[in-house]
Amino acid sequence: MSDFTIFLQNNFTLFLIVMAAMALLVFIALYFFEAGYGYLFNPKFGFPVPNRVGWILMESPVFFAMLALWLLSDRVCNPALLALLLIFQTHYFQRSFIFPMLIRGNSKMPIGIVLMGMTFNTLNALMQGGWLFYVSPENYYADWFSKPYFYIGLAVFLFGFFVNLQSDYIIRHLRKPGDTKHYIPQGGMFRYVSSANYFGEFMEWVGFAIASWSWSGVVFAWWTFANLAPRARSLYNRYEKEFGEEFTSLKRKRILPFIY
Repeated sequence: MSDFTIFLQNNFTLFLIVMAAMALLVFIALYFFEAGYGYLFNPKFGFPVPNRVGWILMESPVFFAMLALWLLSDRVCNPALLALLLIFQTHYFQRSFIFPMLIRGNSKMPIGIVLMGMTFNTLNALMQGGWLFYVSPENYYADWFSKPYFYIGLAVFLFGFFVNLQSDYIIRHLRKPGDTKHYIPQGGMFRYVSSANYFGEFMEWVGFAIASWSWSGVVFAWWTFANLAPRARSLYNRYEKEFGEEFTSLKRKRILPFIY
């Protein structure tokens, strides 16, 4: 057993507690300070970089870090862990290398947001990969394909992944080339929430938490909600301010259908 494995096993519970507490702080802070990118772009978070570059820099570290953690472990051939790795990497391959290439226009994001995203994603790779490949008990994932929560979690993840892709498609096609106006997204899960893409991403990681049946997955799902729920609230308020009754008459929730 390597020194890295021993260190991670001895400190992993504390690591999860600290990460969960940090998510709570982020959740509270984002109700006072909007994360200034996209529709809510704010230059106070640093000089702007092209959105495509920003997304690749922000999302790709977790993809490569997870691969490295897997390849350097002694569990490379575990089929259940391979399945969970594939679920995780499917999202981050799309988000790191496909989604940025589909972005339209010349929008930008602040470098501060990019750096914060890179930091969290690297820590999250250690949280998820650390549990799967180094910390989980040796036989924890034995006979995993006979466990119902693997299939329930996979179904929830795939539902969220579909919603995320569909919502991104709807947002990308709100404008025609050269148009700079803002529009209210329509269709898909936008019938129920104003931030359907965030709802989809949250469901992905709820599904992953169920499929992996791990506290690390739960903390990641909590982080996702803590980061996206306040932003969904800010977007809802911005839509309400810009479109007024045209938007409020739709009676949408912010991120969770029928709830919030």
